Amino acid sequence: MDSTRRNVTLLAGCQAMLFSSSATLASINGLAGMALATNPAIGTLPVTTWVLGGAIATMPASMYMKRAGRTQGLIAGASTGIVAALICALAIGLHSFWLLCLGTLIFGASNATGQYYRFAAADVSPPDYKARAISLVLAGGLVGGIIGPGLSRYSVDAFADRFLGAYLVPILYCVITIVLLRATRIPNPTAAEQASGGRPLSEIARQPKFLVAVLSGAIGYGVMNLLMTATPIAMGLCGHPFGDAAFVVSSHVIAMFAPSLIAGSLIKRFGVLNIILAGAVLNVASVIVALNGVDVPHFWLALVLVGIGWNFMYIGGTTLLTETYRPEEKAKAQGANDMAIFVMMVMSSLTSGMLVTGSGWERVNLFALPLIAIAGGAALWLSFRNSRVPA
Repeated sequence: MDSTRRNVTLLAGCQAMLFSSSATLASINGLAGMALATNPAIGTLPVTTWVLGGAIATMPASMYMKRAGRTQGLIAGASTGIVAALICALAIGLHSFWLLCLGTLIFGASNATGQYYRFAAADVSPPDYKARAISLVLAGGLVGGIIGPGLSRYSVDAFADRFLGAYLVPILYCVITIVLLRATRIPNPTAAEQASGGRPLSEIARQPKFLVAVLSGAIGYGVMNLLMTATPIAMGLCGHPFGDAAFVVSSHVIAMFAPSLIAGSLIKRFGVLNIILAGAVLNVASVIVALNGVDVPHFWLALVLVGIGWNFMYIGGTTLLTETYRPEEKAKAQGANDMAIFVMMVMSSLTSGMLVTGSGWERVNLFALPLIAIAGGAALWLSFRNSRVPA
């Protein structure tokens, strides 16, 4: 168990570096794009290419880890982040919008690889510790949510070309990640696992547990991304200053990751499906709060609730997914799950801005309700189904 805790701690450090980089990119990609774009209509394209890069790379990254091993695959992802940072910095220096889009696309691929830290933690943990290991690794995101915005605030104007310094900072995060990964002891896939493909993905995906796990993770992420992306825009349209929006988003990030400290224990005590259902209920509560006012406290509470809801649905979905595949099948099962998450993120990113500017904040929240109902309903159905199966 000492080895497990050591690996989990190191992977939590990697997660902290990943979200330090992600928080930085989330803060500057859109602003840098708007500064370089000749047409404001495509100014936020670097945000979309960042998410798209993750959607494209997540399955290849998972399959590569099956061949090369988890540690080598994760190091390759962090190294890719260094390349992406240099390209983005060069784009700022050359004032090239399209080169910036290429850099953020590659950053997305690096980010997709980093999403497997939680699965690496599950790989090195005994069955009764998997949920706790996953939640503790994700708790590293809490540190990243503080470090990333803090350093980007000082580095964004460090050079004559604005944003250049902020795009160089993730190199530091990637280097620290590589050092931490080299200290981990994650077993490489056995020859049998590498040679065998296991069941076809279509057969794995027909399992009720798999379907509920994917719906929980993808919809939980999609709803969170939809509301988080729209909130600063909606607050601006309501006349609230940027400082208030920054405070609301910062509180949201803390709410996303702070519950990770106890989520694993809650899953062990109450069951994974109940935690997923609790996450869905919190998302509904977020929508209700948002529909009842547009003052700063309404935005703040809505974003805090959706952050906690995301945490429960994401950790719950990840934990449930680990129960659906054999060791030789984990690459395809995990890759398919994370591809669904990234596709949902792409769709929610594109939809969010159009809805809030074209139809208003109320319509954004109403759009989220049927998605939440699907995920919550699926978890409720599986819980009812399990209760009717004899022990």
